Amino acid sequence: MSLLDIPDVFIGSTDDGHTFVILNRRIRDANRLLTGVGFLPREHHGRRLYLLPPGIAQDVHERAGVAMYALLDHTHDLVDLSWTTRWSPDHPVGGPDLRFQFGDGMVAVTASTTAARLLLEQHGFVPTVDGASYRTRDGLDERQLLGAVTAAEAHAYAHGLSARVHLGVRTPIDIPASTRRRSAPATGPRTAPSAPRRAR
Repeated sequence: MSLLDIPDVFIGSTDDGHTFVILNRRIRDANRLLTGVGFLPREHHGRRLYLLPPGIAQDVHERAGVAMYALLDHTHDLVDLSWTTRWSPDHPVGGPDLRFQFGDGMVAVTASTTAARLLLEQHGFVPTVDGASYRTRDGLDERQLLGAVTAAEAHAYAHGLSARVHLGVRTPIDIPASTRRRSAPATGPRTAPSAPRRAR
């Protein structure tokens, strides 16, 4: 299973700056909610996704925020790991304190500050042999990898540290095919999230 297939809603970013929303189950009014703030609907490799082209960071942040809060009325099983939506007037533009990179069934992380390194160790990330970066512990499946990154990224954000998550998706065309079957239309909100998520 791809990590993009795990939650009902996955919000991410491509390396070239597109913001995307993947719906892994039908959500009532999702098309209207997402297109209303500028996302473009696409059928892509067996999955329904919505794209927001690269734009001004504050504008992307606001559009994605409106969409996310609207979708939370229908499901709490939502994961947001998009770097394109992480705009804040309180944080200067610059390199992130933490940089996560998904690939080959694991996650590599670089930390630029002592506080970022300590945070990673609190979440079970282990330093590499050369000490230059961190990785997840061995034996984690996609769901556990997603949970580890989501928890660490949310913790970093709560403590004023910046983070950037690279999903290994260069452009929208590289978003992988769905491995999850679509479910029946949603009839109401769900309350139990299957993966942690960050609040805006």
